[in-house]
Amino acid sequence: MGNPFDLTGRKALVTGGATGIGEGIALALAAAGADVALTYRSHQPAHTLAKIESLGRRAAAVQADFTGMDEAAATKVTDFATDALGGLDILVNNAGIIHRGDSVDMALDDWRRVMSVNLDSVWLLSQAAGRQMVAQGAGKIVIVSSVLGSQGGLRVPAYASSKHAVLGLTKALCNEWAPQGVNVNAIAPGYTATDNTQALRDDPERSKALLERIPAGRFADPSEIAGAAVFLSSDAAAYCHGSLVTVDGGWLAR
Repeated sequence: MGNPFDLTGRKALVTGGATGIGEGIALALAAAGADVALTYRSHQPAHTLAKIESLGRRAAAVQADFTGMDEAAATKVTDFATDALGGLDILVNNAGIIHRGDSVDMALDDWRRVMSVNLDSVWLLSQAAGRQMVAQGAGKIVIVSSVLGSQGGLRVPAYASSKHAVLGLTKALCNEWAPQGVNVNAIAPGYTATDNTQALRDDPERSKALLERIPAGRFADPSEIAGAAVFLSSDAAAYCHGSLVTVDGGWLAR
């Protein structure tokens, strides 16, 4: 029996793959054997691409802004990955944004921007990739949610709502596509040292309160979220459909 975690020959697309959790996942998939395409918005991908190539894998990147994404833009992204790598076996929907502020003051445009990136683009890219994966009878879709997919958080109503919603989408797509050989699963990262948590980590009182609540006593490194993505992208997760893997240092257990 071979290594069920081996991704040699697989072709993966990671959204938001030039920084943070996305970069950690992209590098881990490459280390496991996959060729990787990634999307980026403002963070330049050259460093990440070089790391992937240093592992002996093919790498490619396309700039994309997921705000207001439509069907044509989603198809363009998945077609880019397919053309650049010679196929598409894995989609990791990682790209996301957050808006912090009092709910009574939140502008509708800010709500819609968060939902557009965190929910609409996940749906559109999953649909575009799903068409191809269903046709080929195999594929892995991994959706990055959050521990706030199970909680409300503080002053992040759009973010929490979007992360709840993608868990529902994970289950809905699982019910349709599992019989077609396509695995759709999700990851719930806890508080991780990324740009999205920079404001929290820079606030001494808020940071202290969070660390006291996390049993592990620290924020995660993005690379520590990546193992769950490798697992869900591999044959080791062949019977995982509609599952949620939580990587939170014990946050939800507290």
